[in-house]
Amino acid sequence: MLTKNSSVITKFSGVDFSKYSSKISAFVSEFSSRANKYGQFLNWVDLPQNQAKRVDEIYSMAERLKNATGASKLSVMGIGGSKHTVEHMLSINGLNVDGKSVEFYSDVDSASLERFLYRLDNNVLNSNYLIASKSGSTFETKDGFLRMLNMLVEAYKSQGKSEDEATKLAHKHFIAVTDANAEKSELRRTSNENGWIGNLFIHDDVGGRFSAFDDHALFTLAYAGMKKDDMVAMLNSAQSISSESLTADLDVNDALKEGIFWADAKINGIDASVHQYMGSIFENTVYWHAQMQNESVKDTLKQVAKVPDAMHHSAEAHFNPANKLVFALTVPCDNGVCRENAQSYIDALSKSYEVTGSFFLETVKTSGMGLTPEAAGALTQLRAFATVYQEIVTKIMNSESFPEVLDSVLQPHVEFYKKNLKGGVVVPGRVSE
Repeated sequence: MLTKNSSVITKFSGVDFSKYSSKISAFVSEFSSRANKYGQFLNWVDLPQNQAKRVDEIYSMAERLKNATGASKLSVMGIGGSKHTVEHMLSINGLNVDGKSVEFYSDVDSASLERFLYRLDNNVLNSNYLIASKSGSTFETKDGFLRMLNMLVEAYKSQGKSEDEATKLAHKHFIAVTDANAEKSELRRTSNENGWIGNLFIHDDVGGRFSAFDDHALFTLAYAGMKKDDMVAMLNSAQSISSESLTADLDVNDALKEGIFWADAKINGIDASVHQYMGSIFENTVYWHAQMQNESVKDTLKQVAKVPDAMHHSAEAHFNPANKLVFALTVPCDNGVCRENAQSYIDALSKSYEVTGSFFLETVKTSGMGLTPEAAGALTQLRAFATVYQEIVTKIMNSESFPEVLDSVLQPHVEFYKKNLKGGVVVPGRVSE
């Protein structure tokens, strides 16, 4: 018998799940028939259990990179899923709260570069750099990489090193997370040619927003000081959610229930929806979830926000009777000195939402400044499964045909803007006089 993961507890109201009972097996079968199949972009389903086998290797690489340069800080250079998944994972695990272990740079303007360098005390030697790009040619990431490489070379030359010595020392600060195939990734070629430490991968058929357990996130967690046992517990918990999410028992399959919840709203003509996260634990989860929503569900009618910050100014729209919405609220299980007020606040919000529209409350176990490792793994994998299930439920209930690859895992429209960056319009690393 499958034991239900107890790290995340979800309570639903306003949705009649019995309307979907005859289709539960069809929903699960559709997902199962595609999971981990080549070209379906669902290889993240079993990624946690596969990554658990590589934990020692990942920690070894993190230690080797620190020892190679003596730099204690890691700067993550990537965009989209290469950044937001890492920010999310650090925050929910209570790591890098003071910002002393990990920095991020994903911008292309001068003020942002100046701010980034300021956080490094204007000394690029103070950091190592994780460069994350599947193709290795993503403009924003390549631009930042080339700027850091040039600055590192100049910093070592200012110490009296020759051009060749400075270049070799500069390359010791980098590690690549990219395609394993050097023919597909120029970043892999750069890594191989310059002797960068280790082999970190963006695995095939794992889209950026689904890559929270891929190498860029796990390496950064290791670098930031996550205990190895905690990482294993997190990965095992995520894999348990994968097992639950592919069962036809709706009492166990919370991911499917969440997918049905969001699909039910759309089927019944409610286009707008709200998912709020309570507390600073989820500060960066909001950005990752918004990316998941925009790239997978492909609409802009879902508000994803952190409360209490967003509560007062969003309430005017949420509780206006003219607006029909459905709501979700994810909250930490508070065990500290604020617990009575926090619980009362949650109860008040829940009561408000329950009388306004369909609602689910998701309570997540905590430890210290973050979630428990088990809860971090469970919540993250739940969000990925529920997103895809929303498409599956909607299509089956509306008797729509399925594409060869699910729409929710592809992002073809992003090429519209990418093509306008080509042809010499932008030049990675270009220095303006």
